[in-house]
Amino acid sequence: MSKKEKNFSRRDFLKTSGVAAGALVGGGIIGGLIASNTGNETASPGTAPATHGETGSAGGVRGLMFFKNDAEFQILSQATERIFPEDDLGPGAIGLGVPYFIDQQLAGAYGENSKEYMQGPFFEGETTQGYQSRLKRNEMFRQGLQIMQQEAQKRFKANFADLEGGQMDEILTAFQEDQIQMQGVSSLFFFRLLRSATLEGAYADPIYGGNQNMDGWKMKGFPGHQAAYISQIDNEEFQEIDPKSLGTGH
Repeated sequence: MSKKEKNFSRRDFLKTSGVAAGALVGGGIIGGLIASNTGNETASPGTAPATHGETGSAGGVRGLMFFKNDAEFQILSQATERIFPEDDLGPGAIGLGVPYFIDQQLAGAYGENSKEYMQGPFFEGETTQGYQSRLKRNEMFRQGLQIMQQEAQKRFKANFADLEGGQMDEILTAFQEDQIQMQGVSSLFFFRLLRSATLEGAYADPIYGGNQNMDGWKMKGFPGHQAAYISQIDNEEFQEIDPKSLGTGH
């Protein structure tokens, strides 16, 4: 794919995703996802992090908290990269650590829906309604990734992670257009969940595992969490401010 095509894909995605980038950066949807996973609820009881070979932004080797095998994690990684691809503007989902962000969230309260009402009766909701499924988010993700693999085998006789970009897009588009049969949830709802989580991982504070090196913020020109703007507030010229994270302050 050419740089021009990549640029168009990212910009077109951000414009048509139905999510305002400003709301994502400022809190909005991100706040709803990450707030429930702060504190001590970062992993499900009895869940031991799996070892993995990638180095995190804080140094050391990053581990998996929810996914138990690399095959599932690679499907997630490639799917998020197609949604938020690398281009000449900056890194994509993989470079930003988005798959690790999602893995961490699925292992915690967000993935377990532990702070939400999850009792029946359950009815099939309209597309305009919010969460209506009996499934937890981590169950949705696991099922969705497994079906992505099944679709890759059925359509192209290959693993999803080994497909060409256009082939991955065909499968993801089928999810988006609600053409895939899933149990307990529509494929459209799952795709929207995956897309939202991808954006959240790209723009959330790096302390949550994504937005590695604050590159997501740098691409948007977002300053992160500054202690104050007293030295810039009276300046009438546009200010470029190096972003700061909650975790490091720099």
